Amino acid sequence: MYTRLLRNTLQIRNYSSNVAHNIQVQPINKILIANRGEIACRVIRTARRLGVRTVAVYSDPDEHSLHALHADEAYRVGEATSTASYLRGQRIIEIAKKSACQAIHPGYGFLSESVEFAELCQRENIIFMGPPSTAIRDMGIKSTSKAIMAKAGVPIINGYHGDDQSNDRLCAEAEKIGFPLMIKAVRGGGGKGMRIAVKKEEFLDSLNSARNESQKSFGDSSVLLERYVRSPRHVEVQVFADQYGDAVYLWERDCSVQRRHQKIIEEAPAPGLPEKLRRELGEAAVRAAKAVGYVGAGTVEFIMDKKDLSFHFMEMNTRLQVEHPITEMITDTDLVEWQIRIASGERLPLTQEQIGRKGHAFEARIYAENPRDGFLPGAGPLRYLATPQPNEFVRVETGVREGDEVSVHYDPMIAKLVVWGANRTQALNSLIARLREYHITGLETNIKFLIGLASHPEFQQENVHTGFIDEHFDTLFPAIQIKDEQICKAVAAVVLNEMQVFSSNADKNDPFNASKNKRLNYALTRNYKLKENNEVYNVNVRFIESVLLIQVNNGTWIKVKSECLADGDRLKIKANIDDTLSTFNANIDGAEVTVFLDNGKLSFELVQPEFLNALSDQHSGIGGNKVMAPMPGVLEKVLVKPGDKVKKGDSLAVLIAMKMEHILKAPQDATIKSINCAEGENVAKDAAIVIFEDEAVE
Repeated sequence: MYTRLLRNTLQIRNYSSNVAHNIQVQPINKILIANRGEIACRVIRTARRLGVRTVAVYSDPDEHSLHALHADEAYRVGEATSTASYLRGQRIIEIAKKSACQAIHPGYGFLSESVEFAELCQRENIIFMGPPSTAIRDMGIKSTSKAIMAKAGVPIINGYHGDDQSNDRLCAEAEKIGFPLMIKAVRGGGGKGMRIAVKKEEFLDSLNSARNESQKSFGDSSVLLERYVRSPRHVEVQVFADQYGDAVYLWERDCSVQRRHQKIIEEAPAPGLPEKLRRELGEAAVRAAKAVGYVGAGTVEFIMDKKDLSFHFMEMNTRLQVEHPITEMITDTDLVEWQIRIASGERLPLTQEQIGRKGHAFEARIYAENPRDGFLPGAGPLRYLATPQPNEFVRVETGVREGDEVSVHYDPMIAKLVVWGANRTQALNSLIARLREYHITGLETNIKFLIGLASHPEFQQENVHTGFIDEHFDTLFPAIQIKDEQICKAVAAVVLNEMQVFSSNADKNDPFNASKNKRLNYALTRNYKLKENNEVYNVNVRFIESVLLIQVNNGTWIKVKSECLADGDRLKIKANIDDTLSTFNANIDGAEVTVFLDNGKLSFELVQPEFLNALSDQHSGIGGNKVMAPMPGVLEKVLVKPGDKVKKGDSLAVLIAMKMEHILKAPQDATIKSINCAEGENVAKDAAIVIFEDEAVE
């Protein structure tokens, strides 16, 4: 069937109602999922509901992952790195044939937009659950796609999309376009190979960086240049097409608020658009899909001027998008089911007139990253994980569970939190409430940032654009101020833990053991030292029957009554602090004390007094004579050698983490003394990469 479809590509591109008569419905009963994590689990869930068996593939670190566990069968595909596992197209085909799969679902990322893999599936007579390879090729090369879109009457933005990739030509075209301008990898996606050159002097450095990242991510260093729209919105349209020439749109999503040119929060429908404009967007997206003979799920992305709402084609993602659940929530559809049905030769389940829209939905991407440190991705164990309770209005799309590891080799996304409400206000309130219920320890996450973002007055007022985070940086990242009552909550958790009332090691079936709901009832005096962000808080505690008296840094004494409350499988503390009652979740893990508050988690290190002097000495020994890894990753390239003299800002090494390139630069003028790590080596966070001569220490 798939072979016949590609052979008749030119007919299908006409999208008339009388094409592809020879297509026969071929029910699919077994699918291989060429992906991992939450999208693999997502596909498995729908397939199981439809009675379709699933086959998972897993790399060495994913052997015990949820997607491997939940699939009907699972096969090892290779080692940890993507190139040695999930990008091994031939190996995946071998597994599909061995397990008698009729189709392969590529998910997103990895091989989902690989022309070569789609063609390989065709040659092996396996259904590729995506568009024809011709559509992937046409839309995957940005310069080609823009030419096709212009011919189809889809608005495009001015820029240079030519084949001449010489520095001289690109510099000349950049001057014609003017600054600021956008540099994009022609095969790019997900923000990879994308840079903004604000002024002429930055252009060549930005160009080289975009080329390098594009080459590593897509095997092609070609770029295009575009006029940079100031205060743009990123609005995209979900489209679907079948093998009979019909195509529909399922309304639009707004994905404007981003960091590192990657989406962080999405909503559907896009706020503040007139209904006429929504239809124009949808119709333009359908024209785009028909222009390349599209089949299956796709997303047409537009850049929209925030002021006049004019829109221009940006790119088409020829796959199911990460944010597809919010479209499902407002249209009451299952897009994975649609993919399976279309791939088997069925017609579209609904006509355009039958596709309704109700309410509003948000998706927040929960990442292992440190927003206050430039959103640098992280890795590590999910030592404690508690999620909101899923229901018909709340979805937690994830591929991990408590105890799993977020690996340095893959994307750092932990989960997608999806909520629905009758209108935008209700949906946003639900999102904030559910984010407050999402509790993780063991690594840094962006949950606290997401709570602040969703609560921000300008976001609440629908004033979204791609520069939102930069514009509101100061209010999104206010100075950290630890209040005495927050410390009191942490101390109450420590005390209850010492009584074995509250413990991360408690039996999950009976989290409070024999001391459930027990109150403090003894007299004692203790001293604790809690450390947060290099600040040490000296806390004195007096126990008087069932009351705690807590003093922070020799301040006033605060009266605290606390007890544990049962809340399903969670552990929750009820505290009365100076006659103000509140409840909160907390977790004790070794010396780490975490309390989960309305604005996110707050973690302290419980410091033993006898170690304070040694700790202080250790930190005072760290000076400016080294450059350390800001996150765990792979040292891709070392750009200097011992004896080299470098200037402040010079590039020293390239670190690859979470599929992104990070350049480590010299913090001052210095002479290189030694290189502590070898190219290709895995390095931990804070590992010393480059050491300077002592005279360089300031």
